[in-house]
Amino acid sequence: MTKDLPGKGFTRRGALQLFGAAGLMSATALSGTRALAANADPKGQIVLSFSQEPTVFNPLMPHIEVDEGVYYAIFDTLIDFDENGEFFPLLAAEVPTVENGGISEDGLTWKVTLKDGVTWHDGTPFTAEDVKFSLELPMNPDFISFRSTGYELMRNITVLSPTEITWEMTAPFAPMGAILASTFIIPKHAFDGVEDPNTAPFNNAPIGTGAFKWKERMAGDHIELVANPDYHGDGPYIETLIIKYIPDLNVMYTQFKSGDVDVIGLQYISPDHLEEAQTLDGKTVQVMGRATFESIGFNNMRPVFQDPAVRQALYLAVDKTSIIDALYYGVPTPTETYMPQQSFYYNPDLPKHEFNIEKANALLDEAGWVMGGDGVREKDGVRLEFTNSTTAGNHLREQAQQFIQQTFAEIGAKMEIKNLPPAVMWGDYWMNSEFDSVVVGLSTLSGADPDSSDYWMSTKIPAKGGSGQNTMAYANPKVDELLTEAANLFVPEDRKPLYMEQQKIMREDLPFLPLFQYAVVAGWKEGVEGPTQNVNNRIGTWNVRSWKWTS
Repeated sequence: MTKDLPGKGFTRRGALQLFGAAGLMSATALSGTRALAANADPKGQIVLSFSQEPTVFNPLMPHIEVDEGVYYAIFDTLIDFDENGEFFPLLAAEVPTVENGGISEDGLTWKVTLKDGVTWHDGTPFTAEDVKFSLELPMNPDFISFRSTGYELMRNITVLSPTEITWEMTAPFAPMGAILASTFIIPKHAFDGVEDPNTAPFNNAPIGTGAFKWKERMAGDHIELVANPDYHGDGPYIETLIIKYIPDLNVMYTQFKSGDVDVIGLQYISPDHLEEAQTLDGKTVQVMGRATFESIGFNNMRPVFQDPAVRQALYLAVDKTSIIDALYYGVPTPTETYMPQQSFYYNPDLPKHEFNIEKANALLDEAGWVMGGDGVREKDGVRLEFTNSTTAGNHLREQAQQFIQQTFAEIGAKMEIKNLPPAVMWGDYWMNSEFDSVVVGLSTLSGADPDSSDYWMSTKIPAKGGSGQNTMAYANPKVDELLTEAANLFVPEDRKPLYMEQQKIMREDLPFLPLFQYAVVAGWKEGVEGPTQNVNNRIGTWNVRSWKWTS
């Protein structure tokens, strides 16, 4: 029988499961350390392509997935998720658990033991002081942080020795392991004497403990990283990693096909090229699942989107099936939620999308949106018109926009397409909610943990002073309540009903119009070993430290 312990439903069973059964795929606890191979002599160069340009190099500042493609090469986290949803140690000597004394039975006290002998790329020893700095900086009121979730519950972060750090939690928090797995540790000494951490030199010349060291960046073209010969873990196995920025997906595929690109990354091979790509000599091409979902996201602060009837009518006017079949060749899977369908917490019983222009028009008529002589509806002085933005050069999204624009016009909604270069699109325009609507791919979970409070809680809206990723400015008190309660439960079976209900509410609210869950077409040259599907991380370079040439 399980004995209850203090702390909002926290039990010994829950504590033991803190790092297990997190939700995606099979997620069992890993309490021991993983043996790390001795460093091989790095050889050769890999050219990795991204269709978006990485521009944020301090991982504790607001960023998007493509930036993490660089972080995994330069920085380390304390622990991380592998492809099976299991935690493994990186900078930590072992994954903290109740069994090994890393977490107290009530979940309120944590202790992490770090690897000894790790150094920063500039030769400075890595210590617990760096971990303390990295855990405290996101809560610095003068720092523009990518999130506050988890960190806001930490108190009395104490360095016991160069390799030991402890802290207390104001409440047990189930996603804390996932928060640690997505917190890239940065060097305290790089900020010594820096008045404003938002403009520190480090932010454009990062120093990490990772397998690769920063060499140079040619804005708009590429980033060059070189092997860290003193890396503490497995790898690196290549001398040079070139991250090449190619905004046009057709051009990116052509360069992969010609051999100028060794590994094709975000946004990968577009599905219209899949059939040919599978026949290419000397190439490995695989369809890989991702936790990312594609949606039409609304800026819910805009008056035009504040009427639920508008959001519902717009969803009825999206020909989702045609978009998936005609543009994406049926590769991705339709979805009604942000939760990946591989997740234990996925709600399969949400209402299925219907494409129905007649019903959409009737809904708007009933809600008092009057059709104007120019074909655009209006209500109370608000016209049913807005811009829609996404990454310029993403031809599939641009074609999807044209589909959507046409069907929206049939219900009296005028959508103007306003696409921008990636660095502009996903900079302040996205982060500060300067858009009307967007076509966007998001992965909102914390690794394999189902918590998505950073994206959906009303306190996480950057445009309203919050520290988080809720750029769609979604606010629902019941969702706030469910997310808070679920984060204080540790047994998956206890958490599941809350996330099921949250998804139901969001399907009714439609702060975004869900389109599909990603299945990407990844590709690399034969002889490259290492790229591996991992739905628990946001980008394919999660294990770039172990990539190598085998021939």
